[in-house]
Formats: sequence, C-alpha cells, structure tokens
Amino acid sequence: MAETVLSFVLRQLSTFLHEEGRLLGGLRQEVQFIMDELGQMRAFLREAEAREEDAQPTLQQWIKQVRDAAYDTEDILDDFVARFARHRATGFYGSVRRIFSSIKNLRARHRVASEIQSIKSRIKSISKAHKRYKSDYGISAQASNSLSAVNNTTWRYSRDDALLVEEAKLVGIDQPKKRLISQLLEEDDYQLKVVSVVGMGGLGKTTLVKKVHEDLEVRRHFPVRAWVTVSQTCDFQDLLKDLIRQLHKEGKKPVPQSIESLNTTELKEFIKDFLQQAGRYAIVFDDVWDVEFWNTIKFALPESSHGNRVMLTTRKADVASAPCTESLGYIHRMEPLPFEDSWTLFCNKIFKGNSCPGHLMDVAKVILDKCEGLPLAILAISGLFALKDVNRTEEWEMVRCSLGGELEGTGKLDRVKKILSLSYSELPWHLKTCLLYTSIYPEDHKIECYRLVNLWIAERFVEGREGMSIEDVAWSYLSELVNRSLIQVTGVFYEGLPDYCRIHDLLREVILLKSREQNMVTVITGQPTMWPSEKVRRLVLHSSSSNNTQHHQQIPNYCFDHLRSFVTIGCMNPLLSKPLLSEVLGSSKLLKVLDLGDQETQEEIPNEIFKMFHLQHLSLGDTGVGRVPKAIGKLQHLEHLNLGNTRVRELPMEILKLKKLRFLRVFQQVDSSDVDYGYHGFKAPSNMGGLLALEVLDSIDASSGSTIVKEIGKLTQLRELYITKLRREDGKELCSSLANLTNLRELSVTSIGKGDDHEIIDLNHHHHPSLSSSSSSWFLQSLRMLILRGRLERMPKWIVHLHGLVRIDLDWSRLREEENPLESLQHLPNLGEINFCGSYQGEGLCFKAEGFLKLKCLELRRMEGLRWMRVEEGALPRLQKLFLEQLPLLEELPMGIQHLTQLQELSLYEMSCQLSEKLLENQKEKSEDYTRIAHIPEILIGYYTDDGEWRHHSLWAEKK
Repeated sequence: MAETVLSFVLRQLSTFLHEEGRLLGGLRQEVQFIMDELGQMRAFLREAEAREEDAQPTLQQWIKQVRDAAYDTEDILDDFVARFARHRATGFYGSVRRIFSSIKNLRARHRVASEIQSIKSRIKSISKAHKRYKSDYGISAQASNSLSAVNNTTWRYSRDDALLVEEAKLVGIDQPKKRLISQLLEEDDYQLKVVSVVGMGGLGKTTLVKKVHEDLEVRRHFPVRAWVTVSQTCDFQDLLKDLIRQLHKEGKKPVPQSIESLNTTELKEFIKDFLQQAGRYAIVFDDVWDVEFWNTIKFALPESSHGNRVMLTTRKADVASAPCTESLGYIHRMEPLPFEDSWTLFCNKIFKGNSCPGHLMDVAKVILDKCEGLPLAILAISGLFALKDVNRTEEWEMVRCSLGGELEGTGKLDRVKKILSLSYSELPWHLKTCLLYTSIYPEDHKIECYRLVNLWIAERFVEGREGMSIEDVAWSYLSELVNRSLIQVTGVFYEGLPDYCRIHDLLREVILLKSREQNMVTVITGQPTMWPSEKVRRLVLHSSSSNNTQHHQQIPNYCFDHLRSFVTIGCMNPLLSKPLLSEVLGSSKLLKVLDLGDQETQEEIPNEIFKMFHLQHLSLGDTGVGRVPKAIGKLQHLEHLNLGNTRVRELPMEILKLKKLRFLRVFQQVDSSDVDYGYHGFKAPSNMGGLLALEVLDSIDASSGSTIVKEIGKLTQLRELYITKLRREDGKELCSSLANLTNLRELSVTSIGKGDDHEIIDLNHHHHPSLSSSSSSWFLQSLRMLILRGRLERMPKWIVHLHGLVRIDLDWSRLREEENPLESLQHLPNLGEINFCGSYQGEGLCFKAEGFLKLKCLELRRMEGLRWMRVEEGALPRLQKLFLEQLPLLEELPMGIQHLTQLQELSLYEMSCQLSEKLLENQKEKSEDYTRIAHIPEILIGYYTDDGEWRHHSLWAEKK
C-alpha cells in the first residue's frame, strides 16, 4: 500500500512540477528534492512490503512513515493548487486580481513553505533509515524492478473466458452430494424436514449445497425453490422480502408493492400463505450464524403434506442441530478433503487436469500438505502457483519456503487465513490495492463490477498503459483477481464482461484485517464505530444492519480535512446520512471522490459540492436528484459524472466547461415496471462535441435534430454510446458520425416513441461517402453490443460485417417477413446472445444449419404473429438458454428442438394456453413432445388461463 501511495504521489508530483511549477517559486527545488528521495525509496518498498508480514516492527514502522509522508505531501500540494491555481485571468483586471490574491494569500504561502520544509526534514530522516534497511534486508533495487517486470506481464495476458469459470469444480463431493439428495427425496417423510450442512469456513459447504440444490432430480422433485444468503449482519425484514421476490420471480409473477409496508409478522404470514398454495418447496438458507434465526424463520414455513425441505449451511454446530432436532432432520458434517482429492483439485487448477511435472512433484506435495484438505485454501494457493513458470523449480521452492513460517498458527482457520494472506502478498502492488479496496463492501454484498472498476479508477489505483484505455487496464485488474480465485464472478452482462461479483467470506476477513492495518478505509455502519487514530482519507457509509438506527446516532467529532473519498453503500437512513454528508462536505476541501449512489432521499445536489476544486468522480445514480445547477461548470477536474436513473432530463450549457469529463451517464427508465420500453435520455447543449475526452455517453436525447447528431461524430474517444429519440431523417447523419467512432464497443439507438409507436430507425446508409465499400469493412468493427429500439424497415446492411459483435437486442423493430433479421445475423462469428422483443411480424423463424455457431442465449418475446419455429440440424450447436415469452400464436414447440443438445434451460411464459396445456397433459404419456425435450434439464412454463389465473409449472416436477 505504501508503494502504491508513493507511485501515485510521484506521478502527481511530476505532473505538478510540469504544469504548476511556476506557482512554487523558490519552493520548486524543495519539492524536487522530496520527489527524488521518494523515487529512490519506491523500488525498495515493493520488496519490503512483500515481506511486511515477517518484518521487524522497526521496518513496519518505517513503511508506515513513508506512506504517511507521501500522503501528507499530496495533501500540501493539493491544498496549494486549490489556493493558487484558480486565478488565471488575463489582461489588466486579471493582473490586478493576481496581485490582490498574492497579497491576500501571502500568509498562506508562508504556511505552505513551512509545511514543505517540514516534509523535507521528515524525508531526510526516513531516507537514512532506508539506506540502513537496504543493507539489513539485502534488498536491491534491481531485484525489485525485476519483480515489477514480471508482475506487469501477468495481468496483461489474462483470458476473458476465465471470468466465466466456476468458483471451483470441486472433487470429492459426489458421495456427500448423493447422501444429501437421498435425504431430500425420501418419500416416507411428509413433514417439513431440515438438512443442515456444518463445518468450518473454507470447506466448501455452500458449493456442495449449491450442487445439490441445482441437481436435475432435485429440480424435478421441488417445483418451488429459493436460495437465501443469511450472513451475520442480515436485516431480517430485507431477507423475508428477498425470499418473496425470489418466489415470485420463479413464478414469473409481479412482486406485490404492498410487501414494502409490511412488518416482520405480516411478511412471514405472506410467505406462509404463498408456500401453502405453491406446492412442494425446497429452500436453502446459506451461512446461518444464529440459532435465533431458525426460531424466527420457521414460523414462515408451512408443514403441509408435500414433503417440503429446508437446507441450511452454518459454521456452528448448535445452529445446525437446533432445527434438525425439531424436525427429525439430518446433519451433514463437512470434513477436509483426503489427500487424493486435494491433489486432484490442485492439479486441475494449476495444470488444467494434466499431471504434475515430475520435477515439481515433491515441492507440490509439501505445499498441498500445508492446505490440510481445505478446498478454499487449495484454490487460493493453486491460483497463486498457476501463474508460476512450471519450468523453474526455484520459483516454487521460494514459495514453499515462505509457507513454513506462514502456517505456524494454532487453528485451521488461522492457517487458512495465512495462506490467503500469502496469496495477497504475492499480488503485484496495484492488485493489492484494488483487492484491499473491496473492504468497502459489506459481507455477502452483490458487488456491481462497473461501479467497482470506476471507483478503482477514481481512486487512482489504476496505472495507464500504452495502447490501452484506463478502463481496459482496470477491467484487466478485475480479470486477474478472478483468475487468482480472489474474486468470484456471479453474473455476466455479456460474454467476457462480468456484471456482478463477490468476495468469499473467509478472504474478506483477511482483506478487512489488511485494510485496517493500513488505514485503507473507515466504515460507518450506523452502529457505534471505533474511529482510527490516523487521518481518515476514505470514508464509507453502509446501510445499517438494524432498522432501529437511533436518530441520535452520534457522528464522531472528527476532522475530515484529509478526506479524499466518501462513498455510500446501500440506501441510508437519512437521519444518519444527511448530517454526516453535511459534515463531510463542509470540511473536506480535498475531496476527489463522492459517490452517493442509491440515496433516494437525496433530491438536490448540495451547493458545497461545487466548491470542491479537486473533485474528479461524482456519482448520484439512483437518487432523487432532478436538476443540475449551472455551478457544475466549476468542477474543472471532473472526469466521471453519473446521474443514471435520476429525474435529470437536461444538462446546462456549463457542462461544456468540463474538458476532462470522460464518463457521462444521465438517464431515467421510461416505464419503471417494464424495461422493454427503454430509457429517457438528457437534452444536451448544441455544441456537445466539445467534450473531446468523453468515452461513455449514456443517454443523449437526439430529438432536437441533426446538429446534436453531427456533434456526436466529434467524440472520437467514445467506447459506449446510448442515443434516445432519434428522428428518422437523422439516420444518415448518425451513420456519418458513427464512422468516426473507431473505439465504440457498445451502441444503443432508440427512436422517438414507445412500443408500437416508435418512429422508424433509418441506419441503412452504407453508400454514404464516409461509408463507401472500401470503408464498410472497418465500420464499427470494435462493436461488441448493439441495441436498436424502434421500428426498422430493414436490417442495416453493415451488421453482417460486425465480426466482433457478441450481443444484439432488437426491440419493437416490427420487421416484415421479407426482412427476416436472422439472415443478417446467422453467420456472425462471435455472436453469443440475441434478445428480440416485438422485432418480427412474420409467421415463422428458421434457424438454418451451420448458423449461429456460438450463440448461447436466445430470447424471443412479444412477437404476436409468430406461429412456428424450426431449428435445422447443425444450427445453434452451443445454445444453452432459450426463452420464449408472450408469443400467443406459437402453438407448437420449435421443430427440431431435439437438435439443441446443449440446451440447459427452456422457459415458456405467457404462451398460448394450447401449447402450455398440451405439454402438461401429454407429459405422462411420453408423447412426441416429451421425447423431443427429454434432454433439457430445466423447463419452466407459466401462463394465464382463460379465467385470468396465473399458473406456473416446472415441467419435470410435474412428470415426477
């Protein structure tokens, strides 16, 4: 962390001396001295921090001194710039203003000079110790630089597909899995039965139960299923609401708004009534910490006579036994893996299932012995070794030697923590910082990857690389942490781009410990907080785990003068968040990052924000903000402005003053109950093309005409572009603008209107001068996702050339039969996902042989005229998910569906009653339809009867 701070400060100093050096006057040499001395220490710090765990207290103290000195230098210079760099007016009045400012700030200048001299003295003292430690610890700058070179190559070549790999393909769970399934499926027991899985952290309890929960036989037997993560700090009312949402989602039913106003007792009654009507259910409560949880939740679970089941994972034996004693349930105690299974898991991770090379056999077995059969430890340590050169035994020996000292703890959990600490210590310095920063999130939090990556960038943890955007580098950091099994991807936006992720509980404990040691962040949860003795630089506010946060909760009487970032996670109690925000904004002159996401009660942008000279990242997404004042133009250093899902519909002319702005997101959902109708964008100033640094523009309202569309073509750095309310006559101009956007990866174009009333999108201008045949081969070649929302007379001809396209959405296109969209898409080599909503008016769709070779997900909905579908043999060979929804005239299953041998999930919702009822009635007779879909593990059917009653079935459960 000290090396990270130092590297960042040195970059800041270099920029400062280049751009603001003239302001320093006689202090320039002093700052140059500080910069030179810190630069000499940086290489040493990289190696010293790697050994910090084993270091003597004197070295640890020295590392802290360097970190503090670097931070303080940054504070002094930022304060200096804020005071003296604002007055740059020219002419006579500008001269008078500068003279007046110089006189007015003379005392402040003297104070800055004194502070810089003080820092210089501290640096001299630290430097003397640096020379001594270099000798004592035998660390050379050359070795440190060599280490850096190796680290800089590892992240660059990380594979995108590693983001999609399961957390662990565990071995040794087949037998316990069979035992648990047997307990669940026992037919002689019709009362509610609880199956508990207990064991220490890291043994794979959750993974085992997940495998059981998703088993085909379990799915068939229990049509109603849910998975609830409990954790130590769960809010019980939120947990009950989450359970209700899951149950309704399974049944494709809208979640009643009334649940928001129900108390705990009413919520439990609501769940009980729902489950009594739903039939046989199996619910998992993962990571339960308290016996009292079961004593409370059991009243929401009806006994009935269906043989209902509850599975529960916990680290505590008393928590496991309490419900099983009541229900005559079953307790499964997890044990460490035997050596044979540990070895298989180890080799699968490192050698991709191949054998361990003979020259590494001995050292590998010694290392594996230290893991003591704990799957999480094996995954963590093997994730570390997976990046080592298998031809260099000395690299493995070095890690083996360091493991001995790391694993001298008394308890297994301590040993696992030390193994995970070793994985942390082996990270390059930039990844250490990014991983530590995840300590801002609560336990079991669903982390939005987009937000996390942008916060890394805002905090200046991401170092630019030649030929790569700063965002690409940040995403590669995330990819590397996933590859090392330190971050787990839980959702994907489109193939290769993670949407959500999480941190394993055990690893999170290690991260929290490291974060506290290094004063990384200070977290307020609404509960009594022990504030650090050091300066608070990053402050995070969590939603309280209690609904009874006291209105008189005391805000610590603490100085925020050194605060650099303030972030809120979850929706806050305004009785706590508003006074704290007021305190922060009133005294944090050096604030660079302000993220108030999810604060619905925040209806205005506080005026204090516009006085923050250094602010670079401002996020107010999902708040109640409805207006952006003209004062936004004062934030000259702002790079990131997020007003997504707010009430803002227009930006003032002053936004054009933000020449450093890279990220601009302003939108609001048209219909909060139906995402198919898209989003409102914002009305922009006519000369929007002046914001040349923009890389993300989401979503700009183009209804004002061709001028704004032409301006878009000037934004040549754009990677993401979302346009709303495009007029038909502006399609030609848009194609001309798009030809300039050679970096564009995501494009969304929505025409004026809603649903069937959309105006035609006319993008068929490949003969435009800027889109001649010679240029058509490179037009939008970087595009990975395309969304067209509005009527199309025909598919744009340039789509067939989008060889990098991974996902396409066509909404309300209303294409006629002679303009079948499949013709343009079937041979795109990387297309993995298609979403059609009201896209086609023809009677049939045919997926031809050798077409859509990489498609994994296909969703067709709201196409009222579709009567038949056919899949030729050889088409869609990799399709895993098929969603058919609101296709009222489709009365038969797709012809050739038996050819989809990789299909894992088939969902049929709001289809014709004839199709739904036919499948359900004929399943017992093993009809032709039955045999064609017998290979599909999960088939879900939901429909309204003629009487308006909603019915939902899991087809295999009914067959059972």
